[in-house]
Amino acid sequence: MSWQRRAINAWMRYGMKPALRLTGSPEFVRKVFDLTAPLFCPALPYTRVLRRPAPVPLYLVSAGQTRSRRIILFLHGGAYLAGSARAYQGMLSRLSYASGTEIAVPDYRLLQEAPFPAAYDDAMTAWQSLRRMGYGPGDILLAGDSAGGGLALALLGGLLARGERPAGVIAFSPWCDLTLSGASIQANRDKDVIIPAGRMKEVIEQYLAGADPADPRASPLFAEFPGPPPVLIQAGDVEVLLSDAERMAERLQAAGGSVRLTLWRDVPHVWQFMAGHLPEGQAALEEAAAFAVAALDGGSAG
Repeated sequence: MSWQRRAINAWMRYGMKPALRLTGSPEFVRKVFDLTAPLFCPALPYTRVLRRPAPVPLYLVSAGQTRSRRIILFLHGGAYLAGSARAYQGMLSRLSYASGTEIAVPDYRLLQEAPFPAAYDDAMTAWQSLRRMGYGPGDILLAGDSAGGGLALALLGGLLARGERPAGVIAFSPWCDLTLSGASIQANRDKDVIIPAGRMKEVIEQYLAGADPADPRASPLFAEFPGPPPVLIQAGDVEVLLSDAERMAERLQAAGGSVRLTLWRDVPHVWQFMAGHLPEGQAALEEAAAFAVAALDGGSAG
Protein backbone atom coordinates (compact mmCIF):
# COMPACT_ATOMS: atom_id res chain seq x y z
CA MET A 1 0.00 0.00 0.00
CA SER A 2 1.40 3.39 -0.97
CA TRP A 3 1.76 6.03 1.74
CA GLN A 4 -0.48 8.26 -0.38
CA ARG A 5 -3.27 5.70 -0.21
CA ARG A 6 -2.97 5.44 3.57
CA ALA A 7 -3.07 9.24 3.90
CA ILE A 8 -6.03 9.70 1.55
CA ASN A 9 -7.98 6.88 3.19
CA ALA A 10 -7.47 8.45 6.61
CA TRP A 11 -8.44 11.92 5.39
CA MET A 12 -11.61 10.57 3.80
CA ARG A 13 -12.60 8.37 6.74
CA TYR A 14 -12.13 11.01 9.43
CA GLY A 15 -12.80 14.16 7.43
CA MET A 16 -14.92 13.71 4.32
CA LYS A 17 -17.21 10.85 5.37
CA PRO A 18 -18.44 12.53 8.59
CA ALA A 19 -19.04 15.73 6.61
CA LEU A 20 -21.07 13.88 3.98
CA ARG A 21 -23.23 12.35 6.73
CA LEU A 22 -24.23 15.86 7.78
CA THR A 23 -24.25 17.68 4.42
CA GLY A 24 -27.35 19.72 3.69
CA SER A 25 -28.67 20.69 0.26
CA PRO A 26 -27.65 18.97 -2.99
CA GLU A 27 -26.74 22.38 -4.43
CA PHE A 28 -24.22 22.94 -1.62
CA VAL A 29 -22.61 19.57 -2.35
CA ARG A 30 -22.45 20.42 -6.04
CA LYS A 31 -20.69 23.74 -5.44
CA VAL A 32 -18.17 22.26 -3.02
CA PHE A 33 -17.41 19.40 -5.43
CA ASP A 34 -16.78 21.76 -8.34
CA LEU A 35 -14.53 23.98 -6.20
CA THR A 36 -12.44 21.23 -4.63
CA ALA A 37 -12.17 18.77 -7.54
CA PRO A 38 -9.14 20.49 -9.14
CA LEU A 39 -7.28 20.04 -5.85
CA PHE A 40 -7.94 16.29 -5.80
CA CYS A 41 -6.82 15.80 -9.38
CA PRO A 42 -5.36 18.79 -11.21
CA ALA A 43 -5.47 18.72 -15.00
CA LEU A 44 -2.31 17.97 -16.95
CA PRO A 45 -0.51 20.96 -18.47
CA TYR A 46 -1.86 22.03 -21.86
CA THR A 47 -5.14 20.17 -21.42
CA ARG A 48 -7.58 21.25 -24.12
CA VAL A 49 -11.26 21.75 -23.33
CA LEU A 50 -13.62 22.67 -26.16
CA ARG A 51 -17.37 23.11 -26.01
CA ARG A 52 -19.36 21.76 -28.92
CA PRO A 53 -22.84 22.99 -29.86
CA ALA A 54 -25.29 20.32 -28.78
CA PRO A 55 -28.73 20.03 -27.14
CA VAL A 56 -26.93 18.92 -23.96
CA PRO A 57 -23.74 20.88 -23.09
CA LEU A 58 -20.91 18.73 -24.48
CA TYR A 59 -17.23 19.32 -23.72
CA LEU A 60 -14.28 17.69 -25.49
CA VAL A 61 -11.30 17.05 -23.21
CA SER A 62 -7.92 16.02 -24.55
CA ALA A 63 -4.25 16.02 -23.58
CA GLY A 64 -1.32 15.15 -25.79
CA GLN A 65 -1.72 13.72 -29.27
CA THR A 66 -5.06 12.03 -29.91
CA ARG A 67 -6.25 9.76 -32.70
CA SER A 68 -8.92 10.91 -35.13
CA ARG A 69 -12.30 9.21 -35.46
CA ARG A 70 -12.10 7.63 -32.03
CA ILE A 71 -13.75 9.06 -28.91
CA ILE A 72 -14.75 8.17 -25.35
CA LEU A 73 -18.17 9.32 -24.12
CA PHE A 74 -17.66 9.78 -20.37
CA LEU A 75 -20.56 10.19 -17.94
CA HIS A 76 -19.39 11.70 -14.67
CA GLY A 77 -20.34 10.55 -11.20
CA GLY A 78 -21.57 12.50 -8.20
CA ALA A 79 -24.68 10.62 -7.05
CA TYR A 80 -26.79 12.48 -9.64
CA LEU A 81 -26.48 15.66 -7.55
CA ALA A 82 -22.88 16.79 -8.17
CA GLY A 83 -20.17 16.63 -10.80
CA SER A 84 -19.52 18.38 -14.10
CA ALA A 85 -17.21 18.38 -17.09
CA ARG A 86 -15.14 21.05 -15.36
CA ALA A 87 -14.76 19.03 -12.18
CA TYR A 88 -13.54 15.99 -14.11
CA GLN A 89 -10.91 17.65 -16.30
CA GLY A 90 -8.05 16.37 -14.15
CA MET A 91 -8.88 12.68 -14.28
CA LEU A 92 -10.00 12.79 -17.89
CA SER A 93 -6.91 14.66 -19.07
CA ARG A 94 -4.87 11.75 -17.72
CA LEU A 95 -7.13 9.15 -19.32
CA SER A 96 -6.98 11.03 -22.62
CA TYR A 97 -3.19 11.28 -22.51
CA ALA A 98 -2.72 7.61 -21.62
CA SER A 99 -5.13 6.37 -24.30
CA GLY A 100 -4.42 8.93 -27.01
CA THR A 101 -8.17 9.51 -27.25
CA GLU A 102 -10.38 12.58 -27.02
CA ILE A 103 -13.08 12.41 -24.35
CA ALA A 104 -16.58 13.88 -24.66
CA VAL A 105 -18.21 14.85 -21.36
CA PRO A 106 -21.85 15.99 -21.27
CA ASP A 107 -23.11 18.17 -18.44
CA TYR A 108 -26.28 16.14 -18.04
CA ARG A 109 -29.05 17.46 -15.81
CA LEU A 110 -28.66 16.74 -12.11
CA LEU A 111 -31.52 15.97 -9.75
CA GLN A 112 -31.75 19.65 -8.69
CA GLU A 113 -32.62 20.53 -12.28
CA ALA A 114 -34.78 17.57 -13.30
CA PRO A 115 -35.46 14.15 -11.79
CA PHE A 116 -35.09 10.74 -13.42
CA PRO A 117 -35.03 9.94 -16.32
CA ALA A 118 -33.49 13.31 -17.29
CA ALA A 119 -29.89 12.12 -16.77
CA TYR A 120 -30.49 9.03 -18.90
CA ASP A 121 -32.23 11.05 -21.61
CA ASP A 122 -29.33 13.52 -21.68
CA ALA A 123 -26.82 10.67 -21.95
CA MET A 124 -28.72 9.31 -24.95
CA THR A 125 -28.82 12.81 -26.46
CA ALA A 126 -25.04 13.12 -26.02
CA TRP A 127 -24.60 9.80 -27.86
CA GLN A 128 -26.81 11.05 -30.68
CA SER A 129 -24.78 14.27 -30.85
CA LEU A 130 -21.60 12.26 -31.40
CA ARG A 131 -23.34 10.20 -34.06
CA ARG A 132 -24.36 13.42 -35.85
CA MET A 133 -20.73 14.54 -35.66
CA GLY A 134 -19.88 11.53 -37.82
CA TYR A 135 -18.81 8.91 -35.30
CA GLY A 136 -20.04 5.38 -35.91
CA PRO A 137 -21.17 3.24 -32.95
CA GLY A 138 -17.87 1.33 -33.03
CA ASP A 139 -15.90 4.60 -32.89
CA ILE A 140 -17.37 5.45 -29.47
CA LEU A 141 -16.46 3.85 -26.15
CA LEU A 142 -18.75 4.49 -23.18
CA ALA A 143 -17.26 5.20 -19.77
CA GLY A 144 -18.26 6.58 -16.40
CA ASP A 145 -17.67 6.46 -12.67
CA SER A 146 -20.01 5.74 -9.76
CA ALA A 147 -23.47 7.03 -10.75
CA GLY A 148 -22.01 7.86 -14.15
CA GLY A 149 -20.72 4.30 -14.46
CA GLY A 150 -24.23 3.03 -13.86
CA LEU A 151 -25.54 5.58 -16.34
CA ALA A 152 -23.04 4.39 -18.97
CA LEU A 153 -24.19 0.79 -18.49
CA ALA A 154 -27.85 1.85 -18.61
CA LEU A 155 -27.10 3.69 -21.85
CA LEU A 156 -25.44 0.54 -23.18
CA GLY A 157 -28.65 -1.42 -22.58
CA GLY A 158 -30.70 1.23 -24.36
CA LEU A 159 -28.34 1.36 -27.33
CA LEU A 160 -28.17 -2.41 -27.76
CA ALA A 161 -31.97 -2.54 -27.77
CA ARG A 162 -31.87 -0.08 -30.70
CA GLY A 163 -29.30 -2.13 -32.59
CA GLU A 164 -26.36 0.21 -31.89
CA ARG A 165 -23.23 -1.38 -30.40
CA PRO A 166 -20.50 0.84 -28.91
CA ALA A 167 -16.87 -0.26 -29.00
CA GLY A 168 -16.92 -1.08 -25.30
CA VAL A 169 -17.56 0.20 -21.80
CA ILE A 170 -15.32 1.22 -18.90
CA ALA A 171 -17.01 1.57 -15.50
CA PHE A 172 -15.21 2.82 -12.39
CA SER A 173 -16.99 1.67 -9.20
CA PRO A 174 -20.39 1.74 -10.97
CA TRP A 175 -23.64 2.29 -9.08
CA CYS A 176 -25.83 -0.25 -10.86
CA ASP A 177 -28.61 -1.08 -8.40
CA LEU A 178 -30.76 1.67 -6.92
CA THR A 179 -32.85 -0.94 -5.08
CA LEU A 180 -29.85 -1.22 -2.72
CA SER A 181 -30.08 -5.03 -2.67
CA GLY A 182 -26.31 -5.64 -2.82
CA ALA A 183 -24.81 -7.44 0.17
CA SER A 184 -21.84 -5.07 0.35
CA ILE A 185 -24.09 -2.10 1.18
CA GLN A 186 -24.23 -3.46 4.71
CA ALA A 187 -21.10 -5.63 4.78
CA ASN A 188 -18.81 -2.73 3.82
CA ARG A 189 -20.70 0.21 5.33
CA ASP A 190 -17.99 0.69 7.99
CA LYS A 191 -15.05 -0.32 5.76
CA ASP A 192 -15.90 2.14 2.97
CA VAL A 193 -13.90 5.29 3.75
CA ILE A 194 -16.06 7.81 1.88
CA ILE A 195 -19.66 6.75 1.10
CA PRO A 196 -22.13 7.15 4.00
CA ALA A 197 -24.38 4.17 3.27
CA GLY A 198 -27.09 5.52 5.54
CA ARG A 199 -27.77 8.42 3.15
CA MET A 200 -27.95 6.45 -0.09
CA LYS A 201 -31.71 5.86 0.15
CA GLU A 202 -32.31 9.59 0.64
CA VAL A 203 -30.40 10.43 -2.55
CA ILE A 204 -32.23 7.74 -4.49
CA GLU A 205 -35.62 9.09 -3.41
CA GLN A 206 -34.63 12.61 -4.48
CA TYR A 207 -33.35 11.40 -7.84
CA LEU A 208 -36.16 9.00 -8.74
CA ALA A 209 -39.01 11.22 -7.45
CA GLY A 210 -41.33 8.23 -7.16
CA ALA A 211 -40.06 6.21 -10.15
CA ASP A 212 -39.31 2.50 -9.87
CA PRO A 213 -35.72 1.95 -8.64
CA ALA A 214 -35.62 -1.28 -10.67
CA ASP A 215 -36.21 0.62 -13.93
CA PRO A 216 -33.24 -0.48 -16.11
CA ARG A 217 -32.55 3.15 -17.03
CA ALA A 218 -31.84 3.77 -13.33
CA SER A 219 -30.50 0.34 -12.36
CA PRO A 220 -28.73 -1.34 -15.29
CA LEU A 221 -28.37 -4.49 -13.21
CA PHE A 222 -31.93 -5.22 -14.37
CA ALA A 223 -31.37 -4.30 -18.03
CA GLU A 224 -31.05 -6.62 -21.02
CA PHE A 225 -27.77 -6.66 -22.95
CA PRO A 226 -28.15 -8.47 -26.27
CA GLY A 227 -24.69 -8.96 -27.80
CA PRO A 228 -22.72 -6.67 -25.45
CA PRO A 229 -19.28 -5.30 -26.38
CA PRO A 230 -16.19 -5.80 -24.16
CA VAL A 231 -16.53 -4.25 -20.69
CA LEU A 232 -13.96 -3.31 -18.04
CA ILE A 233 -15.20 -2.78 -14.48
CA GLN A 234 -12.86 -1.55 -11.75
CA ALA A 235 -13.88 -1.52 -8.09
CA GLY A 236 -12.37 -1.45 -4.64
CA ASP A 237 -12.68 -4.48 -2.39
CA VAL A 238 -14.03 -2.49 0.60
CA GLU A 239 -16.55 -0.30 -1.23
CA VAL A 240 -20.25 -0.39 -0.41
CA LEU A 241 -20.78 -0.69 -4.18
CA LEU A 242 -18.60 -3.79 -4.52
CA SER A 243 -21.65 -6.03 -5.01
CA ASP A 244 -22.93 -3.77 -7.78
CA ALA A 245 -19.69 -4.27 -9.70
CA GLU A 246 -19.59 -8.02 -9.14
CA ARG A 247 -23.24 -8.65 -10.04
CA MET A 248 -23.01 -6.38 -13.08
CA ALA A 249 -20.05 -8.37 -14.35
CA GLU A 250 -21.98 -11.61 -13.85
CA ARG A 251 -25.01 -10.26 -15.72
CA LEU A 252 -22.96 -9.12 -18.69
CA GLN A 253 -21.12 -12.44 -18.81
CA ALA A 254 -24.44 -14.28 -18.73
CA ALA A 255 -25.46 -12.20 -21.76
CA GLY A 256 -22.41 -13.51 -23.60
CA GLY A 257 -20.18 -10.51 -23.05
CA SER A 258 -16.44 -10.39 -22.50
CA VAL A 259 -16.02 -8.76 -19.08
CA ARG A 260 -12.90 -7.93 -17.12
CA LEU A 261 -13.57 -7.19 -13.45
CA THR A 262 -10.50 -5.95 -11.58
CA LEU A 263 -10.72 -5.51 -7.81
CA TRP A 264 -8.24 -3.21 -6.11
CA ARG A 265 -7.25 -3.63 -2.48
CA ASP A 266 -8.22 -1.04 0.13
CA VAL A 267 -8.80 1.87 -2.24
CA PRO A 268 -11.44 4.59 -1.82
CA HIS A 269 -14.49 4.85 -4.03
CA VAL A 270 -13.45 6.10 -7.51
CA TRP A 271 -9.79 6.29 -6.52
CA GLN A 272 -9.01 6.95 -10.21
CA PHE A 273 -10.22 10.51 -9.63
CA MET A 274 -7.13 11.21 -7.49
CA ALA A 275 -4.59 9.98 -10.02
CA GLY A 276 -2.71 13.27 -9.66
CA HIS A 277 -1.80 12.31 -6.08
CA LEU A 278 -2.46 8.56 -5.84
CA PRO A 279 -0.22 6.02 -7.62
CA GLU A 280 -3.00 3.42 -7.55
CA GLY A 281 -5.28 5.92 -9.30
CA GLN A 282 -2.79 6.43 -12.12
CA ALA A 283 -2.26 2.67 -12.44
CA ALA A 284 -6.01 2.11 -12.73
CA LEU A 285 -6.28 4.80 -15.43
CA GLU A 286 -3.46 3.18 -17.37
CA GLU A 287 -5.27 -0.17 -17.25
CA ALA A 288 -8.41 1.57 -18.49
CA ALA A 289 -6.50 3.36 -21.24
CA ALA A 290 -5.03 0.10 -22.56
CA PHE A 291 -8.51 -1.43 -22.56
CA ALA A 292 -9.94 1.58 -24.41
CA VAL A 293 -7.29 1.43 -27.13
CA ALA A 294 -7.86 -2.29 -27.69
CA ALA A 295 -11.64 -1.92 -27.74
CA LEU A 296 -11.64 1.06 -30.09
CA ASP A 297 -9.21 -0.71 -32.40
CA GLY A 298 -11.57 -3.69 -32.53
CA GLY A 299 -9.21 -6.00 -30.72
CA SER A 300 -9.91 -8.42 -27.93
CA ALA A 301 -10.15 -6.01 -25.02
CA GLY A 302 -11.70 -8.54 -22.68
